[in-house]
Amino acid sequence: MAYDLVIRNGTLVDGTGAPRRHGDVAVQGDRIVAVGDVNGKGKREIDAAGKIVTPGFVDIHTHLDAQIAWDPIASSSCYHGVTSVVIGNCGVTFAPCKPEDRGYLAEMMESVEDIPKESINAGLPWDWETYGEYLESIDRMDKGVNVGGMVGHCAVRIHAMGERSLDEEPATDDDVARMCDLVDEAIGAGALGFSTSRTFLHKVPDGRYVPGTHADPSELLAIGRVLGRRGKGVFEGALRIGERDREEHLPKTRAEIGWVGQLSRENNVRVTFGLAQSYRRPDLYRRVIGFAEEENAKGAQLRPQTSSRGIGGLFGLDHRTPFHGTPAWRELAARPFDQRLAALEDESFRARLLELEAPPVIDLENAYILTDDDLDYVHDRSRTLAAYAERTGQTEVAAFVELNRKHRGRVQIWHPGLNQSMDAIEEMITNPTVAMGLGDSGAHVGQIMDASSPTWLLSYWVKTRGVMSLEEAIRGWTSDTAAIFGIEDRGVLREGAYADINVIDFDNLAMELPEYKHDFPAGAGRFVQRGRGYEQVIVNGQVFMEHGEHTGALAGRTLRS
Repeated sequence: MAYDLVIRNGTLVDGTGAPRRHGDVAVQGDRIVAVGDVNGKGKREIDAAGKIVTPGFVDIHTHLDAQIAWDPIASSSCYHGVTSVVIGNCGVTFAPCKPEDRGYLAEMMESVEDIPKESINAGLPWDWETYGEYLESIDRMDKGVNVGGMVGHCAVRIHAMGERSLDEEPATDDDVARMCDLVDEAIGAGALGFSTSRTFLHKVPDGRYVPGTHADPSELLAIGRVLGRRGKGVFEGALRIGERDREEHLPKTRAEIGWVGQLSRENNVRVTFGLAQSYRRPDLYRRVIGFAEEENAKGAQLRPQTSSRGIGGLFGLDHRTPFHGTPAWRELAARPFDQRLAALEDESFRARLLELEAPPVIDLENAYILTDDDLDYVHDRSRTLAAYAERTGQTEVAAFVELNRKHRGRVQIWHPGLNQSMDAIEEMITNPTVAMGLGDSGAHVGQIMDASSPTWLLSYWVKTRGVMSLEEAIRGWTSDTAAIFGIEDRGVLREGAYADINVIDFDNLAMELPEYKHDFPAGAGRFVQRGRGYEQVIVNGQVFMEHGEHTGALAGRTLRS
């Protein structure tokens, strides 16, 4: 028998957590048709000897909502083994949307997720009003990866309530009924779930909190009942964790986890929400996991999700620097990149940069140096800019200038504001209650680049540290995340599953230095980070990425509940 594709002699890590085994994988059309010893030939054969063969990664927390319209390969996710993405997180989505609200939803996405509104408006077709019509629009888009989405509370509230959606007053019964109808339409059309934002971090351009921030839990419980009646759909939230909750026993946070636990139990609904550690509240993450486990013991299905590394900003000569408090640094920032490099070689201009110490915009004791030949996200003070300045006997400003001269601007200063403790990260990622996610691919595009989280999990926590098995790490990025969102037949290597597959050179798995590129519509910029070691990334049976380059295949599908 001839197959379309056979992957031979690989080490199969099937995504279920089962022990790895040696074998082959045969693909016919968009499905895996044989796993183990495959005797038939393939029209194409891939020799995976010495490589691991895994399911494609399922990234459940992205904000690629706009980017997929103009970037069908979904970079940078595609460079790190991701074959399926979930959009519509944190309550901010582009549907449902009345025509007159398009500009406002674009502005809100920029305000919350740092995706330029000019790019959004230039890149999106805006050929929908209902969520079902939005999914049909995604159907029409070229896609290299599979894309599924949740319907967001912000868009639902604006559609149902207009300007009143931003008020602190509770929604009326009629408002809630209209919202429930909109959510029912979305879930019926195939939305993977519903998302909301409760955190006080998310604001609209005029400074008010996004729609739904002040929603009474009864409103969200009513929406939960829609999911329950439909018998499908996850509930995702940027929840109010630790905020305005200064009492030692965290009553507000406990109540927040309590009502999502109630929503989950009463409707048999899976709930997931972001969770990260910071030194401002060093044990908050552990307390929240405990609250979630208490609810789960009573029948809830709560899965906090976290990232495998620190979540933080990038500062470099190619975009924004840690210093902009003097005229010379502002003048430098106004120049194109090649002229910035030249300016550092100009002795008189360099003296201007150094003569007046510009106060840094970040804590340089928690700002780590990344270069092409030393890319390490470990939180070790010896790797900070402050420590480098001490070792070399110069100021921090001078140290930054010297590093950029030495590396020709190929330097990023990485400043994690969340997940600041390596011990806390290890504790979270090895806790079975906590899911992998929170990479925010497509969001905060001029500030962070965390889409490479799966590569860091495998290369550091598995290969370097050995804190979890390869099998468990792969399960966490495949079948586990797929199951949380009800994505069937993906995230596993088995007969009948969709052929979303990675062939990985595990020994050489690594990340490249993030770099700032102006490749968004309207000339906007964003950070991009490539990975190494992903020999082939296969989506629905077609080789999508090969040795880090797009093959031209665009076999991605719209994922529906």
